[in-house]
Amino acid sequence: MLGATRRWYNPAMKVLNYTVVMTPDETGGYVVTCPSLPGLVTEGDTLEEARAMAADAILCYLEGLDKAGLPAPPNKPAVTEPVSVQVA
Repeated sequence: MLGATRRWYNPAMKVLNYTVVMTPDETGGYVVTCPSLPGLVTEGDTLEEARAMAADAILCYLEGLDKAGLPAPPNKPAVTEPVSVQVA
């Protein structure tokens, strides 16, 4: 396994961090979105799978931007908080 890791290691690569929102789905699993990457949506049956799917989706999204000659957008940290509304 170490050989595989070395084969893919590239010191010129940088690490980008993006905030994702993992929302429990009514039917099970998690729906994942990324506020910094409009339109990015993925899902996973478990939190672990949702994290892995998010990383893969982000990588694909960034590769698409790169192929289009566009830069990777900066991370926009998400703020979540409850909002109360009164309904009839």
